[in-house]
Amino acid sequence: MAGTKAETPDTAATPAPEDHKEEAKSRFNAALEEAKAGAAALGAEAKQRAESYQDQARAKGDHWVDDTKSKATGYANQGKAKLSEGLTCLGKLVSDNAGTVDEKLGPGYGDYVRSASKKLEDTATKLDSKSLEELGEDSREFVRTNPALSVGMAAVAGYMFARIFRSSK
Repeated sequence: MAGTKAETPDTAATPAPEDHKEEAKSRFNAALEEAKAGAAALGAEAKQRAESYQDQARAKGDHWVDDTKSKATGYANQGKAKLSEGLTCLGKLVSDNAGTVDEKLGPGYGDYVRSASKKLEDTATKLDSKSLEELGEDSREFVRTNPALSVGMAAVAGYMFARIFRSSK
């Protein structure tokens, strides 16, 4: 067998090119599956963190809303008390001047001033006795029954605020 080539150890151990392709394909598919699993795990973790952050944000937002409502209610109650006190003082001031009106304009006008004073004091008493919710409902009912007057009052109030803030600059 002198004419045949002897096998060298390198050629016997080297797999055929097709074997390399199959092994590479197998390793590639395994790496691809591992990458898909890693991406899915990262996606799940990101979703979990996002939900956690969302829950934290919602809790903080709810806390801020509750805190704001509490402060607004406190300020509204203070405003209601101040308004009631102001109406009472105005009623007393008007009542104290009823005698002067009697002297200068006559008793009919003095009675009108006393009536207005009594009305102011009654309004202050009603304001003190009602809760904010009752006052809000009364306001809504007034707007429903008197829409044109409500719009007019809002326009006048807006004009007055605009004049006040414009002149304060």
